[in-house]
Amino acid sequence: MVLGPLTAVLAILCALWPAARQRLVWPVLAMAAATAVLTPIAAEAGEWLEHKVEETAALETHEHLGKTMIYFALALLVAAILLAVLHVREQRGTPLSKVLSAVLTVFIVIAGVATTVQVYRVGHSGAESVWGDALQQGQQSEADED
Repeated sequence: MVLGPLTAVLAILCALWPAARQRLVWPVLAMAAATAVLTPIAAEAGEWLEHKVEETAALETHEHLGKTMIYFALALLVAAILLAVLHVREQRGTPLSKVLSAVLTVFIVIAGVATTVQVYRVGHSGAESVWGDALQQGQQSEADED
């Protein structure tokens, strides 16, 4: 799912750069909401596919990681909502305190990085569940030839 990491990068950019926040806060919020909606749909599609293929340990790992992705998508949505609150308060001339703004920025960065890392982990485990045996067989064939 490319939408999660893209949203995360833009959210971090908005958190760290006020000029980007002015232009991108609403698209980031929409993208975060879409990520939160699409993540369970992707997980459900994976559940359906799991019943069509042979179950392996790698597939089980992928399934477990995929089921946790909703928590990261929701954290990213909360981060985007906090960005919007920060933006609206600044636009109305009632900015949050520097300490609270810093805490929100740290949360947004952590949520963005965590989401991106989790998407990588889910994708990598999925690739291993599909291609792991083929790679092992290829490596074994090369070793046999030597």
